[in-house]
Amino acid sequence: MLAPPWLPVPPPGYGGTEVIVDRLARGVLAAGHEVLLWATGDSTCPVPRGHVFDHAVSHRIGEATIELRHLIRGYDVLREWGPDIVHDHTIVGPVYSQRFSDLPVVTTSHGPFNEELIELYRAVTPDVSLVAISEDQARRAGSVPITRVIHHGLDLESFPFGEGAGDENGEYFLFLGRMAPEKGAWHAATAARQVGARLLIAAKMREPLEHSFYSEEIQPLLDDTVVFLGEVGHDEKVRLLRGAKALLNPIRWPEPFGLVMVESLACGTPVIAFAVGSAPELVDHGLTGFLCEDVDSLAGLMSEVNSIDRRACRASADERFSTQRMVREHLSLYQTLVDARR
Repeated sequence: MLAPPWLPVPPPGYGGTEVIVDRLARGVLAAGHEVLLWATGDSTCPVPRGHVFDHAVSHRIGEATIELRHLIRGYDVLREWGPDIVHDHTIVGPVYSQRFSDLPVVTTSHGPFNEELIELYRAVTPDVSLVAISEDQARRAGSVPITRVIHHGLDLESFPFGEGAGDENGEYFLFLGRMAPEKGAWHAATAARQVGARLLIAAKMREPLEHSFYSEEIQPLLDDTVVFLGEVGHDEKVRLLRGAKALLNPIRWPEPFGLVMVESLACGTPVIAFAVGSAPELVDHGLTGFLCEDVDSLAGLMSEVNSIDRRACRASADERFSTQRMVREHLSLYQTLVDARR
């Protein structure tokens, strides 16, 4: 299993791809298979691992030379190890893997299918099997053939149920994600101010564009009720989710999955999201949260969250988004691909 070189596996804070790689590697090992994870040296996923970079290269994220060095050495080591199948979670890896006709490769697209990515995958499929992480993402792949759609899964035991009781300062809504325009922090803050609700914003803010967006768009909206907490680790994230009345997730782009929505449901916390990307696949309108179109409707729905049964939110996560289900579906795919190759 090849992870990107930008964050350790699992990540200490923000990092959806690395969370999924961690859960998948652990799950496949627990199912009785041998696993070798190629990641970065500071990864702590408890499976056999290899690396070329001692530490995650987050300060050079997206640089082709970094990813290629990571991949070239990774594929050399994996070929020596002799896997039945390689699961590549990087961007460039599927192209590089074409050099090795003896390796069956499957890749998961963790990002949106833009023009560049569609062209890349068109060049490697059907030799490389492609997994989409939502039906919406698969529909956006155009002429690129999708082998299978597999929703993400979580270790649900690490997201215990909460009653939405708030904190020492009372009830609150929560925005959790990345400080970027497409994630919708401005829309969440504007809606909260419109109805006078308390909103806590926990968001990754490392890149220059994230800092500028915060300074120009978010900071002017902060006051005693709309509060920026910064980036949080797992334990603090879970505490915030368990105490929140609802997660506000007004995404403004076709997000391929949206792991934070599943994390929220697992804690019993309803989700109010814009109805774009994968959100309609993850949130059942009126049952586990609400789907809406703009800030005004978002603000209006904030007063309706008490009508949502938090136990139904947790039940939805248990039924649809467990690690066990995700691993089971991947193992079925691996077996199908290995059998076909034989």
